[in-house]
This record gives sequence, structure tokens and C-alpha cells, in this order.
Amino acid sequence: MGQSGQSPWGSPRTNEQTADQRNIYAQTQQAPVSAPRQDFTNLPPVKVAILLPLSGPQASTGEALLQAAQLAVFDIGYTNFELMPRDTKGTTSGAAQAANSAIQDGAQLILGPLFANSVRAVKSVAKPRGINVIAFSTDWTLADSSTYLMGFMPTTQVERVTQYAIQNGYKNFALIAPKDAYGNLVSERFTQTAQSKGASIKHDLRYSAGDPAVINEIAKLQGGNFQAVFMPVGGSQTEMISSALSYNKLMPDQIKRIGTGLWDDVRIARQPNMNGAWFAAPSPRLRTAFENKYMNTYGAKPPRIATLAYDATALAATLAKNGFETTGQPAFNAHAITSPNGFAGTDGIFRFKPNGLVERSLAVLELRNGRIIEIDPARNGF
Repeated sequence: MGQSGQSPWGSPRTNEQTADQRNIYAQTQQAPVSAPRQDFTNLPPVKVAILLPLSGPQASTGEALLQAAQLAVFDIGYTNFELMPRDTKGTTSGAAQAANSAIQDGAQLILGPLFANSVRAVKSVAKPRGINVIAFSTDWTLADSSTYLMGFMPTTQVERVTQYAIQNGYKNFALIAPKDAYGNLVSERFTQTAQSKGASIKHDLRYSAGDPAVINEIAKLQGGNFQAVFMPVGGSQTEMISSALSYNKLMPDQIKRIGTGLWDDVRIARQPNMNGAWFAAPSPRLRTAFENKYMNTYGAKPPRIATLAYDATALAATLAKNGFETTGQPAFNAHAITSPNGFAGTDGIFRFKPNGLVERSLAVLELRNGRIIEIDPARNGF
């Protein structure tokens, strides 16, 4: 996750999804939890650490991720798979201590931690000792050839929804984005993607994050020659900007709103000025089976990011099995982790690039009358 540790979508400005969010998804079918359906019996022992905030302010989130990881171990049935939980306490020093403890106890791979500063601390411990890390952060600056990030990266979301919009006839865009690390990254990727597909950016409105003066600038867009607006914002900023657009006669049925996974939010789905908006994210129906199984097992709804821990654990078991069958040792090396064929997860297929960033196959979703509707499915392969 990013510096705040709150959003699964890589922005420090919005909170995690509300617990009832899954209830608004328009689900057409249930997809199976995609833990590998293979024979994991009679495999040699393997030790995989998972570093999470099991005490401190984020302990409930850490415990939920640990439960998701334990559920993956159970589902896979790898008897000799030792999952080694370590408490980061939600601090950098705690994360470093957790990594040291795990490695001293024989961990061959590290899953987690959750927060950006904790990942940074773990890297400093694990990398010199040749231990790879598959972390749950969305801070793209932390990724490298030994630290792989499972979090939902915004650049892939931008490319997917922009290409879909252009394919559906939207050629002229306005851009409204905050001047911060997230806004700068996604705005640059949006501009590159749009221009590479022959589209034009007619207006580029950048503002200081949280500054209500952006409303006055939006008024100048009235009557502009654009069909859609890319607005990579979340939380209250979404309502502020979309309402200002409508107030200036740029209604959602005339000017398409497109954005990122920050809109995967029940509150945004219910905003009238966001009706018809498009964004890219993992298919919500793919994780239904996981959420149901988690609920049945633990009697509680999992946080949105629990799928990261489940998928990372299932991936670790798969890599171990593949390695034992081919070389006699777990395949926790960069070559195996960055397999171009990718892996199947509860959020769809994914793969890691050599630079440590994750690439996911995403669906395009629409906010429609308070619901989130999948309008273009994710592809099945890379």
C-alpha cells in the first residue's frame, strides 16, 4: 500500500472500500477461487514468511490478511508448506525486526509487508541476503528486481480504460488531476496512451490536491470541445469535481467521466453526477468465491485487499512446487517469479515484470444507478 496504508488503489487520499461494497456489484456468475488445482502432497518442506501489522492501529487489517493467507494454504493442501507470520507492528523498525527474525528462522521467501515504509525497511534487510520479497504495497517506487509489488497499480488501469474509451468513439478529452505523485503519474500515462491512439487532450487542468479553487477552473471548461474527462480522483474530490462539471452544464450523459480504481467505491457509485462513468479494475465477480469462502470460514467479510495475501500465498506454493519438480528446490528466483505466462488469482490473471511491478488483466466497469457493472471483461491471457 501507499504511505497512508489505506487504499488498495495506490492513492493516499481515499479510504479502503466500505465493508458492504460487494453488495452493489452486478454479478452474472461466480468464478472459482483460482488456487492451483494440482497435487501438492508429498512435497519437501518450504518456509515462507508473511510480514503483517498484527499489533498496533492496523492490527485488524493485518489479521484479516493473515487469515486469507492461511485459507490459501488450506485450499492448496500443501502439507509441508510452513507459513511464518511475523508482526511488523505497523512500523519501520518493527518491519526490519520481523524480516530479520523470519530470515534467521529459515524463510526462503517473504510475503508482505503492507505499508510503503515497512517495505522499504524489509528491502534493506532481505536484499543483501538474497531473499526475494512479494509485498502488498502500491508504492511503485519500491519495486525492483528483488521486490515485487502485488498491489493494484494505477498505470495499467489508466491504459485499459483510456483504450476502451477511444475504441468506443471518444477522441477528445479533458484532464482534471491533482498535482501530486499519484496525479502526476496517471496524468502522464493517460496523455501518452491517448496520444498514441490518435486522441487529443483539449484541456489539461491541474490543481493542488484538495484545493476547492479547482471549481472555478472547471467553470472555464463550459462549452469546451471535448467528449470525455479523465479525472483520477477519489473520495470527496470525486463528488466535488463531478458536481462542478454538471453545474457548468457538462452533464454525465454528455461528458463521459473516466477514471481509475479509486472509483471502486460504493459512495462514488451512488453519486448521480458519476452515473455512466467508466474505470478499469479487476472483475468483481472473480473474487466472489473467495469472499464467500472467507465469510463462511471466519464469519466476517474480508477487506478488499485480502485477495492480495491469498494470491501471494497460492503463488508461493505454486513456485515451490514447480521448483521442486524441476530443480529440487523452491523456484523463488527472479526468473520464476517473472514468468511471462503469468499466474491465475482471485482478481484475475497477473504477472510480474522484471522491474518488480505487477501487470494485471483488468475489466472495464461502469457506475450505473448506484451499482458497479462489468461492461468489458478482462482478457484470459497475456
